[in-house]
Amino acid sequence: MKLPIYLYGHPVLRAEAQPVPADYNDLKKLIDDMFETMYAAEGCGLAAPQIGLSLQLVVIDADVLGEDFPECKGRKFALINPEVTVLDGDEVSRSEGCLSLPGLSENVNRVEHIRLKWLDEDMQPHEEEMSGFLARIVQHECDHLKGQVYMDHVSPTRRLLLRTKLRNIVDGKTRCEYKTKTAPRRK
Repeated sequence: MKLPIYLYGHPVLRAEAQPVPADYNDLKKLIDDMFETMYAAEGCGLAAPQIGLSLQLVVIDADVLGEDFPECKGRKFALINPEVTVLDGDEVSRSEGCLSLPGLSENVNRVEHIRLKWLDEDMQPHEEEMSGFLARIVQHECDHLKGQVYMDHVSPTRRLLLRTKLRNIVDGKTRCEYKTKTAPRRK
């Protein structure tokens, strides 16, 4: 089932997500729904807060980027209760976009070598070192679990220049080809 994607300005995107319990009801259905939602919006990653659930759950299918970034080839997985450790290396600036910030993309500095620990959809543990653009995708999606969006990594001056576009997203004035949910109106 396609779910609405919560847009920038919605409080759920700023809340720290809670761990997914081992007995979470219909976890596999939720993961399937998240993949379906992500594909419908033409994304390569989606975090549970982006569909209004404050849970430590991410889905990623980076295969579509495999031609340009070989480390992404064939990489499709769900991350439950992920833990990212940044490893050595300089920060690299690359353009990022987000389904919760439609129509925008900005350069973000990130280290592109990480260690990731997570549980899969069967609650089996995994640990892997990742590099390059795949590591960037994982960090971007896991930021959502900490109540952050990529715009938080953009300079204050650049955010100031984007304030009208950001305000339009908050106010629901941004057009999307997928279902969305905006922040509740203030009274």
